[in-house]
Amino acid sequence: MNQKMKIGFIGAGNMGSAIMKGILGCELSQNMEVFAFDPASEKLAELEKSGVHACVSGLEVMQNCKYVFLAVKPQMFEQVLDQIKNGTTKETVFVSIAAGITAEYIRSKTIPDAKVILVMPNTPLLLGAGASALAKSEPTTDEEFRTVCSIFNACGISAELPENKMKEIIAINGSSPAFIYLFAKAFVDYAGKEGISQDVALPLFAQSLIGSAKMLTDSGYSVDELIKMVSSPGGTTLAGLDELYKGKLEETVNNACTACTKRAYELSK
Repeated sequence: MNQKMKIGFIGAGNMGSAIMKGILGCELSQNMEVFAFDPASEKLAELEKSGVHACVSGLEVMQNCKYVFLAVKPQMFEQVLDQIKNGTTKETVFVSIAAGITAEYIRSKTIPDAKVILVMPNTPLLLGAGASALAKSEPTTDEEFRTVCSIFNACGISAELPENKMKEIIAINGSSPAFIYLFAKAFVDYAGKEGISQDVALPLFAQSLIGSAKMLTDSGYSVDELIKMVSSPGGTTLAGLDELYKGKLEETVNNACTACTKRAYELSK
């Protein structure tokens, strides 16, 4: 009988909990055991109901697991890595989901040849609809990397990137949900101003987002072709698009992404 793979989490916040629930809610759970530590005992108690093994320390997670997800805020990394460095072995695979934390930094605080996989996930993981970018750092093996990719695929989709692009991708999938929510808010606010309730406007706009996303991924048409398909000559869509072009929407998005990346470099360790 095959022994179950043991996956550990240090940190059980929104993202860490989402990944754990993604593992436990799919076929992967048949071959995996999940261990977790978080200083907030109530978070662990809730996860225990789903089958997670609660640990009393990060070091206990290290002692039980080959794959260890570092699901804490960047400012907590130094403290956490100091607590677990004595449990790090050459077989340990660290999976970091924190913006700006580099593989070199993790190795500098644990062991020089630690295996590290960097991940930029996003909050739709909470609903199993995440989009995660992953980068493999030597000496992590291809098999180990595929295992971690399969975990994120259980909670949505994943894509591999070079390690030197993990800051640039943050704006594309990590921060972009917030940008999209702000965009949605403007449409819903307009509907309210025109006497249309949020209960009507929000589901219609949200479904338009879902449908538009499916058209982007599944229709076979380019972005420019899709815009043209909605834009009848002399029609309402073109009138609205003209205002978006005047407002330099594309330039504003580019500026937002640039600022996001700049901040990632400022926070980098």
